[in-house]
Amino acid sequence: MPAFDAQAETNHSVTQQSNPQWRGVADLYHAVFTGLVLTLVSRRGTADAAEFVFRVFRRQQQERFVSGLAKLGLSDLPPAVAAAQYHYLSNWIGGVHVEYIYETDRKAWIRYPPPRWIWRGTAICGVPSEVSKAMLRGWHANNGVALGNLKLGFVCTKQSVDGQDGLEGYYYEADHALEPDQRLQFARHLEAPLFDPAAAPALPVESWPKPRLEKAYRNYAMEYVRTAAPTLVQLFGPLDGGYLLHLTGKLIGMQSYDELAPALGVTGRDAAGFAAMLRALLDAQGDEVELREVGGGFELRQRGWKLMDGVADADPACVRVLEGLAEGLAAACGRRIAVSLAKDPRALSLVWTVR
Repeated sequence: MPAFDAQAETNHSVTQQSNPQWRGVADLYHAVFTGLVLTLVSRRGTADAAEFVFRVFRRQQQERFVSGLAKLGLSDLPPAVAAAQYHYLSNWIGGVHVEYIYETDRKAWIRYPPPRWIWRGTAICGVPSEVSKAMLRGWHANNGVALGNLKLGFVCTKQSVDGQDGLEGYYYEADHALEPDQRLQFARHLEAPLFDPAAAPALPVESWPKPRLEKAYRNYAMEYVRTAAPTLVQLFGPLDGGYLLHLTGKLIGMQSYDELAPALGVTGRDAAGFAAMLRALLDAQGDEVELREVGGGFELRQRGWKLMDGVADADPACVRVLEGLAEGLAAACGRRIAVSLAKDPRALSLVWTVR
């Protein structure tokens, strides 16, 4: 086992004091992902919501897990320990309440105590048990497959959405290869040992300075939408998927304005104020944007959309979530503010008009 220290506590305080603009973007995209799950539960039912969550987490697991182990310096650890430490460190970077408990080289616990990050606030009341299980099937149950070790499985002992005091379970290395239906099991009669922060793994400060942590905190939440939007469109088609993305974006935008505007450092509830806010939002999420006055209104020219850069199956309908966000924020800013989106294919730009 590597040497552990209490530096994680220091690093955690740095993460929580992140750039306010980036924190605002993180909170917004976090809400969008949770909102997408709730939109599916309420409008398409539990089965569709669970299938969506399974695909999102399996996709993230296949894209991020093995490379993430290397980035975090965990590749040489025993499989069960490496998997558990990965979940601890990667979620901790994103501001998630998470605990790690080492038991043996073949058994290590991971625990997400309340409040659950992913089902923030009252949202947890709308998440069925099957949706939470789909997350575990998508990611935790597949870590052994990703590592080429079919003996590695995950046992879930608690689920927050079932009224238990957190989501918890342990990775274990069995004596034999596990069948697909054995890679995720449930043992509700067991409970994790108590968490000792001093024994938790820590990020090396020299390779994870404050600016990198701040940016990673923002990107952690944005990554969920980067994965979710194309998954939703591929699952339900451009028309239905685009509608669900737009609706969710608009609802979240309307609910988020009062918290987001101060984080972005903008004021004014007229068209000029909203145009400044939209520019600040696009800039804070990593996009290049130019703002100018045109014909009694404002035009913002956004050069591409970095969130979807490199996503091979990003259908054009994915932008509907961003369009919905802008419309919702505008509605909350002022009843008579109108925002519309057009595309300039020649310049590879998104062109926003605010009036």
